[in-house]
Amino acid sequence: MTTLLITGFGRFPGAPTNPSGTLARALVRRRRTGFDRIERVAHVFETSYAAVDRDLPKLIAKHRPVAVVLFGLAGRTKFVRIETQARNAMSLLFPDVDGVVPAKARIAARTPSHRRGVVPFRRLLAAARSTGVSTRFSGDAGRYICNYAYWRAIEATGKPGGPKLAVFVHVPKVRSGPRARRGKHRAMMTAGDLARVGEAIVRAVANAAPAKAKPAPTSARSRRR
Repeated sequence: MTTLLITGFGRFPGAPTNPSGTLARALVRRRRTGFDRIERVAHVFETSYAAVDRDLPKLIAKHRPVAVVLFGLAGRTKFVRIETQARNAMSLLFPDVDGVVPAKARIAARTPSHRRGVVPFRRLLAAARSTGVSTRFSGDAGRYICNYAYWRAIEATGKPGGPKLAVFVHVPKVRSGPRARRGKHRAMMTAGDLARVGEAIVRAVANAAPAKAKPAPTSARSRRR
């Protein structure tokens, strides 16, 4: 069975609520045709560098996911953003939930300025847009914990036993309750909107994931030894 790790984040300074954590948990609970072949594991990170460094390797080692789909909040964005790359950069201005500000501006020395996500991006975008939810590509995941987690997830795809696919998706703030107009032309998204588009993205990632190799058959002679 294919295992997907689906993550979100908790609160952070300036965002007392974070829909990405709620979304990650909701996507594990959803029951749809085709999801019976997918084991979905949800995790909500504390919005700190230490939590990502502590939890992500443990989750990968325990569950051996074939793919990692990370969700995070972009509070000033009004649409869903599929991030195509992570930046080798950290903010020296904004503390994480533990009050920690990085001591350096780069995540890793002597490495490229960017790492590209590992998924068929156009397939994900097409799947997301098929739900009717406004979705776009983004090449800038920021300099905060979202970008940091994406970098670490992409990094993990290159390690033995690591996931084969990794992608980060930024989601906007949502309205709790019926859809309502904001201004004259734009509707604020609801949790239902995010659940639909999130499911489409997760399904597209699962469909793109390589099948797990079957163990080699054991001969009768080998079993007797």
